[in-house]
Amino acid sequence: MATPAIATAQPASKSAVRELEYAYPDQSVWTTKIDERGDPENPLLRLAAVMFEKAGIPWHGKRYPAARMFNYLSDGTAEFSMLVDAPVLKECCLMGKAPVAATELRVYRMSGKPMIKSKEDLVGKKVITIRGYSYGGLLNFLSDPVNAVTNNTAIKHEAAFAMLEAGRGDYLLDYTGPAVEVLTGRPITGVQYDVLSKLEVYLVLAKSYPNAAAVLSRLESIVQSLNKEEILGVPLH
Repeated sequence: MATPAIATAQPASKSAVRELEYAYPDQSVWTTKIDERGDPENPLLRLAAVMFEKAGIPWHGKRYPAARMFNYLSDGTAEFSMLVDAPVLKECCLMGKAPVAATELRVYRMSGKPMIKSKEDLVGKKVITIRGYSYGGLLNFLSDPVNAVTNNTAIKHEAAFAMLEAGRGDYLLDYTGPAVEVLTGRPITGVQYDVLSKLEVYLVLAKSYPNAAAVLSRLESIVQSLNKEEILGVPLH
């Protein structure tokens, strides 16, 4: 996604605060919507716009493949993000104390199919996944031949649910926001879901950013004062 028009808020003194880069993943777990360039939309950019404006911090957003995003946060190329609490970031970054948003990784199934309570329940099953997601590393588990999972990959969320309805897989992995949007637009009779895991997203700020601890504390205070669900416009749980 290109940096949106709202992606820079100028403080009273441009020289007083260093501009930071908000690095975010190129695949949205929040929505199926795309921007005017055809890229996946990231609603967290709207939250960042309000937060940084109130904090008086200049910034810009930039979209990266997940691996490169983590590398850039680690080496200081990017100084901010909103991500799950990832161990790889412990050395380079400070994490917020409270999540600013959360979503669920769900396993959708047609009625009559056994419930899924853990990834081990998917062993030997026919599963539908959506291209571009690693599902927090779960894709490696599904791809391991020892687990005998038949993985049918869909290009889009809508196609994935059509495959589930047509019986081309017994279970579909998707996140709350995209799944709710698809099923609201095209309900499927008898579809059910189980929650496989919950993903909580925190503010992430590079330790190299000036007065990082104090700045992060200030950003957290601002976020907690906002109506996040209204700003994001997507389900938060």
